[in-house]
Amino acid sequence: MDPEHRALLRTHRLYLSGELLVSDTIVPFLYQEEILTEAQVEDIRCQPTDRQQTLKLLDLLPSRGPAAFDAFLRSLEDFSWVRDRLLLELQKPSGLGPGPSTTDKCGLPDSVLQKVPTDRDLSRLASRLGSEWEAVLMDLGLSAEDLFRCRSDHALSTHGTVLSGLVLWRQREGRRATVQRLLQSLRLADVHLSVLEEVFK
Repeated sequence: MDPEHRALLRTHRLYLSGELLVSDTIVPFLYQEEILTEAQVEDIRCQPTDRQQTLKLLDLLPSRGPAAFDAFLRSLEDFSWVRDRLLLELQKPSGLGPGPSTTDKCGLPDSVLQKVPTDRDLSRLASRLGSEWEAVLMDLGLSAEDLFRCRSDHALSTHGTVLSGLVLWRQREGRRATVQRLLQSLRLADVHLSVLEEVFK
């Protein structure tokens, strides 16, 4: 799948998971077009909610070859408003990923942007994120299962849920888990960049 298409699906992940019901027509169509295997269809269908079924499909699609995105668009016959929105986004000239100006609007020095955040940094960030925390963690690469596990482990604490997700991201990414990478995800989730400045000032 083209990086542009992959980024589009990632950026609109929460929107898609709230709009689509994939089990009735989308998944059978993608199976028929040989985008999904039988095992993957079962994997999607065994998810407990419609939202998690959609998120599982979105986890699988980027690795299903160059024809996957076009087939996905064709599968949205019953969700024409979703397809139209995706096509509209593709026509925007600005592109999807964060541009070179991402850090220009942030007052943090390069030495801070390149460092791996500490537990204390992540805890402070977790306490400042609002409802957009889920979008941030998904953009950082956590799956629907990861989020479910974080929620289950910290059922009574949103801060604990978000912090465990951020720590999991840092463990997986190692030295690539930089402040600059956090900045990209915050920007895509429409979190004001001053949040990051407050954490690392």
